[in-house]
Amino acid sequence: MTSKTTLALEAAVAIILDNRPKDGATSTNRQRVNVDRAHTQIMKLIAPRIRHFVRQYGLTYHFEDAEQCCAIAVHRAVEAYDPGKAQFTTFVNWQIRGELQSLRFRVMTDQRPSAKRVEATTISLDAIADANSEKGSFLDTIEDEFALETTESAASDYLAEGAKSSLIDVYVDHLRKVGMEALARRPLPKRQEAALRKELPRLRANGIAAADVEKLEATIAREREIVEGRLFSGASLEQLAAEAGVTAERVRQITKRAAKAIAGIAAADPRFSVMAEVGRPASKQPKARASKASILLAAALPHNRLSHVAAVDQFGLDYQLAAEASAALMQ
Repeated sequence: MTSKTTLALEAAVAIILDNRPKDGATSTNRQRVNVDRAHTQIMKLIAPRIRHFVRQYGLTYHFEDAEQCCAIAVHRAVEAYDPGKAQFTTFVNWQIRGELQSLRFRVMTDQRPSAKRVEATTISLDAIADANSEKGSFLDTIEDEFALETTESAASDYLAEGAKSSLIDVYVDHLRKVGMEALARRPLPKRQEAALRKELPRLRANGIAAADVEKLEATIAREREIVEGRLFSGASLEQLAAEAGVTAERVRQITKRAAKAIAGIAAADPRFSVMAEVGRPASKQPKARASKASILLAAALPHNRLSHVAAVDQFGLDYQLAAEASAALMQ
């Protein structure tokens, strides 16, 4: 007698088979919805069987991996199922068993014949640690040989990013200062100056309009994006020009001017002295004064304690040696 679960599985698989597109046609939204619902129904009906097989193959501690393998097995079974050869329950059972057997050979090495010969046993790393230990899991005690390099690399990237942001902020402040000074020096139009004098007669009429400040801030924000994208992110001129709404030549001029100004800021500001030294060519690096080594013997050394150092008149010594050589030749 066929069980209700078997009949329900057969009906769900039949829905999937009926909603497959014919002759390579593209499936419709309705067909995809019906297939997804049928797959969900199959996984719900077959869940108790999956749990049974996972326990049978000793994969309880790897249940998530086993569940994924079973889902793959069910999908393969649905794709390859032929109703004329066998029931779906029988066919899917063999698919699930095969996937779980493969998983067991991958995660439980003691099931292999070579491991059985040496009586190898697979145990959890957590089982090595003492249950009453204050150190926690054994995995926490395993040393990562690349931990130092990874930490130093992350710290270096973090510091470099912070230094870059600080340098850009200083450059933006420089642009803002120069822009505000230029606006302050610029004379107001006559009509605007007359209106301002009429409204505020006691104040000077060379104030900065709010619209001009907003325009300046917009220009600074655009140049900041261009400088960050070109100098620090490697974006192309065409890409930045399209994003900023300017020409590629204008982007080149902005980045050229910014690079020169940033280099000057890095060289003058003590906070960026390290960056200035790194970026300086080797020919312009300050050369350390070479210390002159003494030609005299080190009197503190044991083998020089009996030595005696006396000043020698090199001219007198040369004259004496020459006189001795002449006398020897005349003899």
